[in-house]
Amino acid sequence: MEWFDTHAHLFDEGLLPQIEDVLARAKSAGVANIVAIGTTLEDSRICVELAERFPQVYASVGIHPNHSAEAGESDLNEIEKLLSHEKVVAIGETGLDRYWDFAPIELQKEYFQWHIAKSREYRKPLVIHMRDCREDIVEFLEASQLDGPLSGILHSYTGDVELAELGVACGLHISFAGMLTFKRNQELRDVAKTIPEDRLLVETDCPYLSPEPYRKQRPNEPALVVHTGTCLANERGISPAEMARIATDNARKLFGIPSE
Repeated sequence: MEWFDTHAHLFDEGLLPQIEDVLARAKSAGVANIVAIGTTLEDSRICVELAERFPQVYASVGIHPNHSAEAGESDLNEIEKLLSHEKVVAIGETGLDRYWDFAPIELQKEYFQWHIAKSREYRKPLVIHMRDCREDIVEFLEASQLDGPLSGILHSYTGDVELAELGVACGLHISFAGMLTFKRNQELRDVAKTIPEDRLLVETDCPYLSPEPYRKQRPNEPALVVHTGTCLANERGISPAEMARIATDNARKLFGIPSE
């Protein structure tokens, strides 16, 4: 049984100093592959370095919407250079965020549009962040349909069925993190039951969002993706082994990673 953590911030100060141990625990838990997700130019470079060091790690590079005000054109140029690296399998974390007030929403939209354009140009999937911005995301997804399907992920999904259906119709995958396991989130688990089998993914979004029964563990880490995957399997009425196969096959196909 092999799991795939599609979203891990391995550059975090709680994980990076113990990275060998973190990856060893992941391997012991059955996590065969991990995508290290960048949010700035600096940590995107760290993600690429980790992917070079460890065969099971791949990288996604980009500028998170909350960091868009700190970045500049030179950062985007350098991010684009990283996209040609053989172990960079995605672009982002990109998207929109109205919860925090770290960057003007119009600037976030400009950066999001840049990531979408580069995703199409380099044929690498987007990793999309969305927080308190449902209508903005709907607007972007509907507009994107004019240029054909997207490739990518609505990551750490907490939205409703209708938004998930729109994302799937636009070509996107839906990825669930530790919130799926929280006792109060039955509505989210009900949404998870509706996602087409070939669009399901799991992630940790570590160091955040540790799943039950490890919600008190800080930091979260890739080994714990097994608990989110098992919760998803239970809700869909299949075995964890079957869920692991489905989610891992979906991830490898999306990122262009051959089966080991």
